[in-house]
Amino acid sequence: MQFRDSDGETTIVYPTIAGSGANATTHVALCMGGPSAENAVSRVSAKRFLDALQELGYTITAVDIGRDFGAILPTLGVDLVVNATHGPYGEDGCLPGLLELAAIPYTHSGVLASAICMDKIISRSFFTAHHLPMAEAVIITRDQQITQDPLPRPFVIKPPHLGSSVGVQVIFPEDDCNFATYEWAFGDTMIVEKYIPGREVQVGILDGEALAVGEITTIHKFHDYASKYEDGIATHIVPAPLPPAIYQQLMETALKAHTLLGCRSVSRVDFRYDDTVPGKERFYILEVNTHPGCTPLSLYPEIAEAAGIDWTTLVDRIVKSAGCDSLPKNHPLLQKKREAQAVAC
Repeated sequence: MQFRDSDGETTIVYPTIAGSGANATTHVALCMGGPSAENAVSRVSAKRFLDALQELGYTITAVDIGRDFGAILPTLGVDLVVNATHGPYGEDGCLPGLLELAAIPYTHSGVLASAICMDKIISRSFFTAHHLPMAEAVIITRDQQITQDPLPRPFVIKPPHLGSSVGVQVIFPEDDCNFATYEWAFGDTMIVEKYIPGREVQVGILDGEALAVGEITTIHKFHDYASKYEDGIATHIVPAPLPPAIYQQLMETALKAHTLLGCRSVSRVDFRYDDTVPGKERFYILEVNTHPGCTPLSLYPEIAEAAGIDWTTLVDRIVKSAGCDSLPKNHPLLQKKREAQAVAC
């Protein structure tokens, strides 16, 4: 099945694919797309999910969600939702909220954790309160009319509510950037953060366990959108070649952040590790991503693979971790899911 582009306004429901074997009685809606700047990436991740779900024998209806999805959801007759969206409306708690109202179990994190992790300003406040290491940053609003650099260069400009490095810029000393004329295209607020030299490292979390640390190197100045989604720009190293003590600290800090923010099932915790000055090595947490990319060029599936979890098994575990906070544990919908899992095992 090939997914087509969508305007994010009108929902596209693809033909249902019949399942086979024990999982065939579980009807899964595979949700992707939506009115988000990251909808194209979402479809690539969703294609990989579709392949694994078919291999596992689930009955699947793929859905590219639009603003009318709330009216369409009740007509689908699904048992649970695999939330393969990225960015606003799907990853930020909106879709989980709709599914809570509809009492349909869904994968990935719940409403609150999704919203907090997608809002980098709020998640930073959680990290600060719990003494997790972060880079210095300032929050700037458009009406402040800043005309000078808010931090010494180099610094990072990032939107507070987007992922996939959409809108992220690193301003180096030699760059032509004037805040008096800077054109900010992503809302009225920006985060300006001290640039941390060194290495880009990420930790994969699954079902309350830190799996491994991976490192990303890139031929670009930083790990930007193209570096993530265009072949030949980035290189992944799993496990990351780090001092054992640092490696363990990263694993522990990532799991602490995942738990602190109330994440469920799967997440990826991103860090910068500054080892440029011998004897002063340290790492800084960047964010917790509740919907880590699962494209053929994404790091998270490689981290899982390093922990002995192949892609199909990973998807099955994600599906079996689906939940719905508004339903009691003895609700028939969740009981049906547990029974299906028992048969599959």
